[in-house]
Amino acid sequence: MSFVDSNLYIWLVLPLLVFLARVIDVTLGTMRIIYISRGKKYLAPLLGFIEVFIWIAMVSQIVHSANNIIAYFAYAAGFAAGNFVGMFIEDRLAIGTQIIRIIIANGAEGLTKNLHVAGYGLTQVDGQGANGPVKLIYTVVKRKNIPTVMGIIHQTHPHAFLSIEDVRSTQEGIFPAQITHREGAFLGRKSK
Repeated sequence: MSFVDSNLYIWLVLPLLVFLARVIDVTLGTMRIIYISRGKKYLAPLLGFIEVFIWIAMVSQIVHSANNIIAYFAYAAGFAAGNFVGMFIEDRLAIGTQIIRIIIANGAEGLTKNLHVAGYGLTQVDGQGANGPVKLIYTVVKRKNIPTVMGIIHQTHPHAFLSIEDVRSTQEGIFPAQITHREGAFLGRKSK
């Protein structure tokens, strides 16, 4: 390898490879942690294996060219970008189930009716808030359906107090049937 080729590799190719490998490795790490928290016990170890393999291969390249500060910056930038990419992918996949807790002082009947019509199961409980009686409505939904449910809530009761959190696992329950593209066109709905 000539001196020019060697410099090109050390100052351009190696940092670029380190950056890309780190983006992939950290993206996989982010996804692995998400899968662990969602109870996906078979996929998480596979992602961990690939993640560590990429990491050790890149670290060995950096140690081999230890005097290359650009590779160090590429390593750090790849870490930051990998976190962003991992969160973006996880958001797009919308894996898992979430519980929505809705607290409203009045108008619960309209909201529960609209959620039932859309096919979502719910539980309604009477409660006492700071300013008097309230209704607590609980519904467990797939993450990919959160925007639809939030639309129903905001359309029916725009000032409802609500909280959303992840659910590790569920058993039984009422979830809307998956709508195919053809059925969605027939019902006037957009299919997902």
